[in-house]
Amino acid sequence: MAVSLRPGLTPAVITATGKDRPGVSAAFFRVLSAHDIQLLDVEQSQFRGRLSLAAYVGLEAAGEETITEGLSETLKGYGQRVTVEVGETRESSRPRSTHELVVLGNPVTAADVSAIGQTLANYDANIDRIRGIADYPITGLELRITVANPEPGGGKALRKALAELTTQLGVDIAIERAGLLRRSKRLVCFDCDSTLITGEVIEMLAAHAGKEAEVAEVTERAMRGELDFEESLRERVATLAGLDASVVDEVAAAIELTPGARTTIRTLKKMGYRTAVVSGGFIQVLEGLVEELELDYARANTLEIVDGKLTGRVIGKVVDRAAKADFLREFAEDSGLEMYQTVAVGDGANDIDMISAAGLGIAFNAKPALREIADTSVNHPFLDEVLHILGVPREEIDSSDLEEGTFHRVALIQ
Repeated sequence: MAVSLRPGLTPAVITATGKDRPGVSAAFFRVLSAHDIQLLDVEQSQFRGRLSLAAYVGLEAAGEETITEGLSETLKGYGQRVTVEVGETRESSRPRSTHELVVLGNPVTAADVSAIGQTLANYDANIDRIRGIADYPITGLELRITVANPEPGGGKALRKALAELTTQLGVDIAIERAGLLRRSKRLVCFDCDSTLITGEVIEMLAAHAGKEAEVAEVTERAMRGELDFEESLRERVATLAGLDASVVDEVAAAIELTPGARTTIRTLKKMGYRTAVVSGGFIQVLEGLVEELELDYARANTLEIVDGKLTGRVIGKVVDRAAKADFLREFAEDSGLEMYQTVAVGDGANDIDMISAAGLGIAFNAKPALREIADTSVNHPFLDEVLHILGVPREEIDSSDLEEGTFHRVALIQ
């Protein structure tokens, strides 16, 4: 039950707005204290050098004019404008939003937000709050919203409409239920090829065998879901037969991380997340990367090597789409987590089971087959977007990196 007003007091909302200066808050509350004001709620925010300070209070009705004059006179020297609205009765100034909606793009325009706002209104969803969460490498906004039907599945039609809007506008829109469940995520599992790293390892190996075109064609068909993954993998690996094992080390050294990968993994680990990679590629190529990023878990296929040569075969059970989901469950169990606390990020049909099993499935620059079943899609080439979808603001990432001396921004090509 909310705290009630003392007998004899009338509810009111008092606001002060103007340029942000030291001492404004102290002066504001000094005046209120002189009139024995009861505080019920307070909110203060600063935006681009502008201050907004509001208090929901209980005051004596006869004292409205005196308080207004006192505040106005005191805060005039700070360049503040004061308003007092008596009789404002409300249980809470902070609505219990049902969902969090994140908009990411380069750029994000007023037209984009207008279209999103209209779509929300069309489905009787109300925007409660908006805040900026990223200015690099993309612009990010987080909207707290309340949907008309807060029950599980109640926002299904809205989700579909927003997904269609994503394609139309060219911005990424992620929507997730608000509350503790959103904050309970503690394990993020990444696919490797074209997700955690920029290329396809099998194609890099094939380049050394002069089989790039052949392997690339099979890979593309498999990623579209047109081929059984295990069959396609064995077919592609067979083309590598006879290659010297030193090629594996050469390819491992040539791997390029997706932009934002180091920042994303480093930030997740600071926040206490477990991190993992599950790949249809090869563990011999990934071992150095796993060690460098200090990932907690890693699973991939094993190339057979005999007498220093690749045999064109893999050893053991193939890491296919079903195995990826199984490994995610294994990681969660080992970490003492429930599946709703997991996040999976991938780009191809081979990630469908893992994305479906996770508490939050993110399609990263993905094929249509995966985008259709994922909770949300990322269509910009920056892995940092995963952090913003989880509600982590860029300023907190940068502040932490500055403290540790790891802050680094690469100039973006427009």
